[in-house]
Amino acid sequence: MTKPRVLIVGAGFGGLSAARALAHTDADVVVIDRRNYHLFQPLLYQVATAALNPSDIAQPIRSVLRDQANATVLMGRVVGIDRAARTVQLQSGETVPFDWLVLATGARHAYFGKEEWETVAPGLKKIDDATHIRQRVLGAFERAESALDEAARRSLLTFVVVGAGPTGVELAGAIAELARDALAKDFRRIDPTSARVILVDAAPRVLPVFTEALSAKAAAQLLRLGVELKLGAPVSACDLDGVEVAGERISARTVLWAAGVQASAAAKWLGVPGDRAGRVPVGANLHFEEDDRIFVIGDTALALDAAGKALPGIAPVAKQQGAWVGKRIAAAIAQRSSNPPFRYRHIGNLATIGRNAAVADFGWITLSGYPAWVLWGLAHVYFLIGFRNRLSVALSWVWAYLTRQRPARLITGGEG
Repeated sequence: MTKPRVLIVGAGFGGLSAARALAHTDADVVVIDRRNYHLFQPLLYQVATAALNPSDIAQPIRSVLRDQANATVLMGRVVGIDRAARTVQLQSGETVPFDWLVLATGARHAYFGKEEWETVAPGLKKIDDATHIRQRVLGAFERAESALDEAARRSLLTFVVVGAGPTGVELAGAIAELARDALAKDFRRIDPTSARVILVDAAPRVLPVFTEALSAKAAAQLLRLGVELKLGAPVSACDLDGVEVAGERISARTVLWAAGVQASAAAKWLGVPGDRAGRVPVGANLHFEEDDRIFVIGDTALALDAAGKALPGIAPVAKQQGAWVGKRIAAAIAQRSSNPPFRYRHIGNLATIGRNAAVADFGWITLSGYPAWVLWGLAHVYFLIGFRNRLSVALSWVWAYLTRQRPARLITGGEG
């Protein structure tokens, strides 16, 4: 008798959690991803700012699932779903059948209708983005060193980060530290410590998901690092020479985008309208409204909490949803009673600003400064997949802390 097939599209936090929850189920589990690696996205900004190498935060999917006998990994790009035929179409022309489908395809950066800005203000969602940003940031210092015109030099040494959520705050703080510490003594014609790092957001404060008190502390820590804050006004223009904010023109040769996300094309594949971010609406059981064997999780899903508020697009949500869906499918295959409706258990929010500077909000307690920074580091090392990754990242951080240097300062992939 043919075993039921559970097809999981996406090998991020949600997809892998679902696959692992099905490890002891009498089913064939097929994981499809367009890349061959699982990425620990929360540390992607550290690759972009030369603190870590890509291999420190990524693990081959086949390696992650090698000991799960019922799991098969396919590398391919999904382009459509035939719900009637129970198949998924790949860009290669292949069709993959399923009995249960889990869509965990994540999200990409969004430009709020200004898609032309993507070429001049790259976002940070994958390793290629991180290495490209690293190339641009380090390359800007190199070009400034050889620039003869003072105005051009100032423009090259100005870095604008759009978006003051966790990614934007962490990116701005890391660039400021890179200029102030790691590069401070490496150049002869320029003073890297004179670099301007400007954090821009239409929101009135940084880290709006945190309490106002922690947001204020994060802002103070950013200012101590030398980061300039321009809040309460959106970017109205963006090009190769800089941005315009609240009528002010900022000349900057490096503009980085951390202002919003757009879900994958899952809603289009399913033939349903998504929300403004393209997310697929799901109920308490996380399945597509018209089919209880098609589940949508993580950044791809518009799932609501008990108060009717959309769950945030963060790793803990995706991991908990993936594990819950895996257990629900396993129960259905074994003809057991299903688990109760999904309920997200909020663990807390963490964001780092720089060396010895971070904020943490667990609801019942808030932390800032050095204690929050230590906790942030421990949590991120713990949640990395694989002992080698944990050891490599921990050693890199210890070395960077003692020497104030960045171990991955290589400009690769063409001209900076």
